[in-house]
Amino acid sequence: MELDPLILSRIQFAFVVSFHAIFPVFTIGLASYIAVLEGLAFKTENPVWVKLSAFWTKVFAVVFGMGVVSGIVMSFQFGTNWSNFAQASANFLGPMLSYEVVTAFFLEAAFLGVLLFGRDKVPAGVHLFAAIMVATGTFISSFWILAANSWMHTPAGIEFIDGVFHVTSWSEAIFNPSFPYRFSHMVLASFLTGSFVVAGVSAWYLLKGREVEANRKALSMCLWLLLFLAPTQAVVGDFHGLNTLEHQPMKVAAMEGNWETSRNVPLLLFAIPDQESQTNLFEIGIPSLASMILTHEWDGKVPGLKEIPVAQQPPVGIVFWSFRVMVGLGLLMIAFAVTGLILRAGGRYWRTRWFLQGMRFMSIAPFLAVLAGWFVTEIGRAPWLVYGMMTQAEAVTPSLTGGMALFTLIGYIVVYALVFSAGVYYLMRVLYVGMEDEHDDDEHEAERPKRPFSAAHVPFEIDEDEHHGKPASQGGH
Repeated sequence: MELDPLILSRIQFAFVVSFHAIFPVFTIGLASYIAVLEGLAFKTENPVWVKLSAFWTKVFAVVFGMGVVSGIVMSFQFGTNWSNFAQASANFLGPMLSYEVVTAFFLEAAFLGVLLFGRDKVPAGVHLFAAIMVATGTFISSFWILAANSWMHTPAGIEFIDGVFHVTSWSEAIFNPSFPYRFSHMVLASFLTGSFVVAGVSAWYLLKGREVEANRKALSMCLWLLLFLAPTQAVVGDFHGLNTLEHQPMKVAAMEGNWETSRNVPLLLFAIPDQESQTNLFEIGIPSLASMILTHEWDGKVPGLKEIPVAQQPPVGIVFWSFRVMVGLGLLMIAFAVTGLILRAGGRYWRTRWFLQGMRFMSIAPFLAVLAGWFVTEIGRAPWLVYGMMTQAEAVTPSLTGGMALFTLIGYIVVYALVFSAGVYYLMRVLYVGMEDEHDDDEHEAERPKRPFSAAHVPFEIDEDEHHGKPASQGGH
């Protein structure tokens, strides 16, 4: 069997990006949450906020480390698997990636150490400032990355001359037509992810009766935030869909499973798209609702996939079902947020066991929704890498063979599996220990952390019966 280097390169990049994306989407939201906790602790001097901030900073340290390790190889793939694209887009993507490093990575690196190791060693105001700077750095990083990615979907401010992109307007290229919607959508997704994870972990601790006051406060904060974020994300998603319909109509056609350009298009709840026969084998839908959602008119005109050749159509089945997974999980998030509001009467939100169990399982929902959304965005762009200007086939490295691509793909899978397993194991240890009581500074003065993961302070021996999840030895970690 002949191995196709293009298909394997696409699978490899999709695997690496999907694996990496789940970490920054969490750390962006968590960094902001930690900054808020630090602000509350600074203002009120309430030890509960200090305990919460210290605990979630440990979690942040582990997840941030996993994100850095998993993301290192992404930029290298431009040169190894997509050299034609790297050469053609160097005038734009080269500066964009360097701006991200200079303005965001350096900012995070400068203040991350203070956030992780500076508690009780620097003034409270300095520690708060470090938390704010780390959170700001995550936003700046997402700004540059999403600007570059959005440009690939809606290229602007450039000229394509002799196979090379030349920038004619940096402002138009950076603030391209889809960037505001894509950036807003991703930032809200990060906040949703952070909120649901914190709420889910807090619910788990409440079910076990551990650190009740702190986790009750954390759950309450997250539920108020989710009550605002989840519906707002639906509204932003609608605007993002309208923008996509304007600039990438075939992606929307694939999302809706719509083959014929027509009016009064139904919203398909279930269908089996058959790209070979250019039709849906079976479908269940709500009449005219797709037209209403996409055009805000009941008889609005929705484009069909048959407007373009089959070779230029994206893989419809994957895009169609990924979109429904994303929307379905979004509706479930709204339902839990509203349920939390209803259960606030009498403080039932933190005592109702079925709700707490539901919040536990919902902690994974935003990660699945983010991955489904990225599948819709990136697979829906196929076969274009730079939409309407450069195809994936034109961008792949000419000398790359199928065997080479398969070898590196297997290598990445093995390495990432080891990294993920070790990271999850270490993270579970942090969660199992929970919020340790603060000890005297003198006990730990001699054990200054030397490695990033050492900020987590995970003990190697735990006596659950005697210490209820606290370190077996108070003097050593």
